[in-house]
Amino acid sequence: MTLSQRSTAQANHPPLSQLACVFTVFLVTGAALPALPLHIHGDLGFSAFTVGLVSGVQFVSSLLCRLWSGTISDRRGAKFAVTVGLVMAVLAGLLYLVSLMPTNSPSLSIMILVTGRVLLGGAESFTMIGAQSWSLALAGPGSVGRMIAWIGTAMFVALALGAPLGSFLFAHFGFASIGLATCIGAGLILPLIVATPATGHRPQIRQSAPRILKSVWMPGVAMAFSSVGYGIMTAFAVLLFVQRGWQPAWLSFTAFATALMVARVFFGPLPDRLGGARTAIIFIIIHSAGLALIWLSPHAWLGFVSAGMAGFGYALVYPGLGMEAVARAPANARGLAMGVYTAFIDLALGILAPLLGLVANAVGLGPVFLIAALLALCAVPIAMWLHRHPS
Repeated sequence: MTLSQRSTAQANHPPLSQLACVFTVFLVTGAALPALPLHIHGDLGFSAFTVGLVSGVQFVSSLLCRLWSGTISDRRGAKFAVTVGLVMAVLAGLLYLVSLMPTNSPSLSIMILVTGRVLLGGAESFTMIGAQSWSLALAGPGSVGRMIAWIGTAMFVALALGAPLGSFLFAHFGFASIGLATCIGAGLILPLIVATPATGHRPQIRQSAPRILKSVWMPGVAMAFSSVGYGIMTAFAVLLFVQRGWQPAWLSFTAFATALMVARVFFGPLPDRLGGARTAIIFIIIHSAGLALIWLSPHAWLGFVSAGMAGFGYALVYPGLGMEAVARAPANARGLAMGVYTAFIDLALGILAPLLGLVANAVGLGPVFLIAALLALCAVPIAMWLHRHPS
């Protein structure tokens, strides 16, 4: 096989080591999704606002690490960034376990738990940005959207499987099992990443964050509006379905993530063929409709179908708008560009998850899904502008 043929093959096949790394980190992240609200609200006795705060702090941490992880990925190599992310995930799991020790002090327990969530947010950032940069280095012309979609698919497959896994572990072994799973999962994948050859990385000329921000801020803002629904699903879907007596409640997020996976498997090449912005417009509307239907649903079956619809719609928003961000950024700063672009998601979720927790305390959990649907629609005119003004 010639070098050209090998490059073409790499561009048309999933980057397996990178996918395995993302899958593992988000599997343990997904396992915590149904367990955290029940542990914080049931075991520790805190309110929905605290649930939103603990969920949101992870997004804030990811936000603060996005530029750092992107810069490190560009300057020291994507493999190094991924390795850092895995180490942080191991430490996060250890803090989950430590948070269980002060049995008579829920406030101290929640503080330690928040610290673990901060580390896990950093782990997600380094792992995702490193894996994306690694994959984009392997991508050929016409495969950028596909590479982004593959990495995202690994993330949501893991989240879909993680939700029932976390529910099972929490129900039978308590929150300690979530901490153990986080430590062991991230620790087991480290040797695979260490053994995987890095791409032919050369240190890049340092790009300024303001310059990259100027290039990608419009796709980033659109992605921020579109991602509020994802944050609401992770923080409040299980509680809403439990409140309405719709069981198994964990299936709400699993339906969301499974539908997202199906959409990316069958429609993953669509952004490369149809265009990133045009694809995003179509799928934002589907996503928003699904969120609104969760609010309206009078029956459990319709609630689960609506959760799947919301996930199907969210599937190609990230790769579609991500293509627009990469196309507008300098070629030697793709890691930083993806870091800045993804930071908009964390900024929106880190601010809005706690605020919507306050809204939920005042008016109930259902209306926050309608609010998320309306915010998602705000991304449509931005995506229309991006489509009319290609890079």
